[in-house]
Amino acid sequence: MPKANLHLHLTGAMRPSTLVELAAVHGLTVPPPLPMGEAHPWEAFQTRYDAARAAIRSAEDLHRVVTEAIEDNLADGCTWLEIQLDPTSYAPLLGGFEPVIETALDAMDGKPCGLVVASSWARPGEHATALARLAVRYTKVVGFGLSNDERRGSVPDFVEAFRITGEAGLISVPHGGFYEGAWHVKACVDQLKARRIGHGLTAMREARTVQHLADHQVALEVCPTSYPPLGVASYESLPIGDLLNAGVPVALGSDDPLLFGAGVAAQYVIAREVIGLSDKQLAAVATHSITSSAAPGDIKRNTVEAIETWCAKIH
Repeated sequence: MPKANLHLHLTGAMRPSTLVELAAVHGLTVPPPLPMGEAHPWEAFQTRYDAARAAIRSAEDLHRVVTEAIEDNLADGCTWLEIQLDPTSYAPLLGGFEPVIETALDAMDGKPCGLVVASSWARPGEHATALARLAVRYTKVVGFGLSNDERRGSVPDFVEAFRITGEAGLISVPHGGFYEGAWHVKACVDQLKARRIGHGLTAMREARTVQHLADHQVALEVCPTSYPPLGVASYESLPIGDLLNAGVPVALGSDDPLLFGAGVAAQYVIAREVIGLSDKQLAAVATHSITSSAAPGDIKRNTVEAIETWCAKIH
């Protein structure tokens, strides 16, 4: 089924085989897989993510990871992909923020892909503002986000960064409501002018927040395989059907397939076979994924038409 993947981090998009190869080239140890079947603290995930990121040590490495991520998502049926990149950790090796962003954009050139520049909840608001000013200089940057553990930051600290990028027309896509409650999701919408929320599942704890998302048509980027390993939710408890029934747009994303072991097509399989979404609901999710994206108008129209064709064929 045609779809877009709107929630994918650059390091987490790396192929396991590429990680092994790059780690060997640079004399690094490949981080052990995150043990499945049990819940882990955020630090267990972040440690492995940081170790994998350390294997990307040159512009050639970065270009390769982006190129392969696009190939993998096209193979999963994506007509559009948005990759989120925080240039901070790569900058010392590549000579600054600009070479990092420009290398990623070069790998995306001519392909159905957009770049989301992201700061981190764990860094000061001033750092996010500096990245925001940089992001708006590039016409091919489509969005601005905040990643990492939202408990480590305060929403008001990032208002200025999102004001800058919002006025330039970039989509506001912060992570929110992963650990913090429904109030955090609403704060991201009201203060950061979020048009999509990365995860945002805690919104379901408060009916008025769900209604707020529906009223403003703010999409939630739900990534099923990310939640059980971190003790956030089981597959069966994910409220995707309830969100759809409430009028909230939902898009399935893959987040970090390197660490969680599943690309975007596998997220749809889980949604159908474990969560129990119908084909009609899956088609709605796929439609939301493309209509909530920064894809060009022709890609949006063609994808929506192709989803309708898929529905007609399967029924």
